[in-house]
Amino acid sequence: MNYRTFGRTGWQISEIGYGMWGLAGWTGSDKAEVLRALQRSVELGCNFFDTAWGYAEGVSEQILGQLLANNADTKLYAATKIPPKNRIWPSKSHFSIDDVFPADYIVEYTDKSLKNLGVETIDLLQFHVWEDAWANRDEWKRTVEDLTQQGKVQAWGVSVNRWEPNNCLDTLRTGLIDAVQVIYNIFDQNPEDELFPLCRALKIGVIARVPFDEGTLTGTMTKETTFPADDWRSTYFVPENLNSSVDHADALKPLVPEGMTMAEMALRFILANPDVSTTIPGMRRIANVEANCGASDGKTLPDALLNELKGHRWDRTPTEWSQ
Repeated sequence: MNYRTFGRTGWQISEIGYGMWGLAGWTGSDKAEVLRALQRSVELGCNFFDTAWGYAEGVSEQILGQLLANNADTKLYAATKIPPKNRIWPSKSHFSIDDVFPADYIVEYTDKSLKNLGVETIDLLQFHVWEDAWANRDEWKRTVEDLTQQGKVQAWGVSVNRWEPNNCLDTLRTGLIDAVQVIYNIFDQNPEDELFPLCRALKIGVIARVPFDEGTLTGTMTKETTFPADDWRSTYFVPENLNSSVDHADALKPLVPEGMTMAEMALRFILANPDVSTTIPGMRRIANVEANCGASDGKTLPDALLNELKGHRWDRTPTEWSQ
């Protein structure tokens, strides 16, 4: 496993992190298997784990807390998120921060996450949605500063809405944010335009989420793929999205190098960008952990292939189904 400096925190974190959303809102998760997969990731050098209170109302945090306790002699970085008070993902531009992240609510959920994780200090606490219009509101700034001074939180981050990578630039300039979590993959290259250069200038850590475009960049989905009604993907992969996603993924298949899966190519594309601190694929099985961690071997994709993949950028804008 290779490690990268996480912005101005100076932390050395694994360039393959662990996305823990798959413990909730997705079908096919088995808690015992997930625990084995998590432990296997630690054995392979993964030390960055991203969860949220919103993943099964704290259950995912509790599982991470169990992992931390089981590996007390190993420094593992725990990143979690405060859910929006109105429970609407993603946020909308007309929302008031008073309805999403009021000061007392930030404190309340910081304490909830501390308890779930079983720690005295949260390494990275992120706002699970964000609007840049909130950048200059004083209440959240004072609360962030107070919780940091109290030792409850070491670093702060924002998770940017899908396909809105620039909806945080003024917030980053406040100097209170240490990390940004954003969708970045072969299709979603928009963060390269404005977000990544600013993060580079301000020394802000970058967490690249959704490396497989919710599954299409594994190359295994077809236009006949369906999901159970209680799986959030059933409302995301509506025909309009599923059909175009499969078409875009199929166009990549001739480019996958021999002996490599499309998923590995997708991870190596992300790791080729030095602006990325870590990427956090969801991993529920040991086989997934071993395959994904194996992409962190220092080997890069050929320049010619990287340039060709750049041509597969797919600019999208939020819609009613792009939660």
